[in-house]
Amino acid sequence: MRILAVCGSGLGTSFMVEMNINQVLKELGVTDVEVSHSDLSSATPDSADVFFLAKDIAEGGESLGEVIVLDSIIDMNELREKVTAVVREKGLI
Repeated sequence: MRILAVCGSGLGTSFMVEMNINQVLKELGVTDVEVSHSDLSSATPDSADVFFLAKDIAEGGESLGEVIVLDSIIDMNELREKVTAVVREKGLI
């Protein structure tokens, strides 16, 4: 499975979310997931299976496919909850 963290510019914010997703996956013991980051304009539906976006750019990512909207990009509890739900749904835990 591939996860893409997306932000407006593809730099700091999406990279931070990518690192935090990797941390949550490690905590869960999930290893078969590739996580990367991108800016919104470079993201395409075939870039990943699941896309994590901040709520301020979520509308721009509607055409990507399965989009998980983060209300707060710095809330680790929210991210942990949403990543856990995704990997459960995908049968990885």
